[in-house]
Amino acid sequence: TGDKIELQPSVSFLSCLSAGPGAGQEVQTENVTVAEGGVAEITCRLHQYDGSIVVIQNPARQTLFFNGTRALKDERFQLEEFSPRRVRIRLSDARLEDEGGYFCQLYTEDTHHQIATLTVLVAPENPVVEVREQAVEGGEVELNCLVPRSRPAAVLRWYRDRKELKGMSSGQENGKVWSVASTVRFRVDRKDDGGIVICEAQNQALPSGHSKQTQYVLDVQYSPTARIHASQAVVREGDTLVLTCAVTGNPRPNQIRWNRGNESLPERAEAVGETLTLPGLVSADNGTYTCEASNKHGHARALYVLVVYDPGAVVEAQTSVPYAIVGGILALLVFLIICVLVGMVWCSVRQKGEW
Repeated sequence: TGDKIELQPSVSFLSCLSAGPGAGQEVQTENVTVAEGGVAEITCRLHQYDGSIVVIQNPARQTLFFNGTRALKDERFQLEEFSPRRVRIRLSDARLEDEGGYFCQLYTEDTHHQIATLTVLVAPENPVVEVREQAVEGGEVELNCLVPRSRPAAVLRWYRDRKELKGMSSGQENGKVWSVASTVRFRVDRKDDGGIVICEAQNQALPSGHSKQTQYVLDVQYSPTARIHASQAVVREGDTLVLTCAVTGNPRPNQIRWNRGNESLPERAEAVGETLTLPGLVSADNGTYTCEASNKHGHARALYVLVVYDPGAVVEAQTSVPYAIVGGILALLVFLIICVLVGMVWCSVRQKGEW
């Protein structure tokens, strides 16, 4: 983000050997690479220094230090060392405009100078991730990742579930910095809602192995589902039953409607949102109860069949069964006895007629 990162200097030793009467004097400089906002040290190495004048100038050829004395009022530049062997200045809060060649000049009978080139890199800030349009289940989502400033141009990568996604990148140079963008597309379903996609940016201004990342949480819209949960499995007369309609959906349905088949809800029923409470149950409350929910992507409906258990009715039914059986047996016996008597009378009459 706004971290100031100092890189190890990229050193290139350049020397300028004196000639003529000043032979034997030498100036060396080191090229330096630093991240924007970091600290850079610019060094001039002197060999066989004899006390001659040494001047350090910035890329605009303004004198920073003259024989160890400050010449330019820029407190970001500090003289760290001035010795017969080395002149070292320290630049804090390095900026792009500080980039260029710093002149280390040694004035003897022959003027000698060497240039230390300062290169300023720009680390990418945290990428900005945006979605092109609302994602809906069964469709595609398109995500855009943007890093507006970096130098060199940042490399952007996409990751989802620890797997890299293939994106399409483009860049535009704006002066000394680059603006880089990347786009990725993939299909989504309702299970992807809440998933995380990462856009990662890297360049040489960041320490090795480091990157800037932004996480994007997927918002996938889908049609609702509904399911009714009862507070108890067996329902008896006099109990209080609570039915809960568990609803999912994105956007989440904000209204739940309760019904009982073609009949109205019992007067004692209390419907509040996802909950339907039925106190003091009686057999007249039996029926099929439904909850309904909808959003702009669809409609859902769940059913619950209520059967109130009446212990008294069961006992009455159980006790009436033996009496019915006994009555049936007695009726059968009476019928059989009558048949036997009729048969006996018929046989007796027939025998008398034959005599």
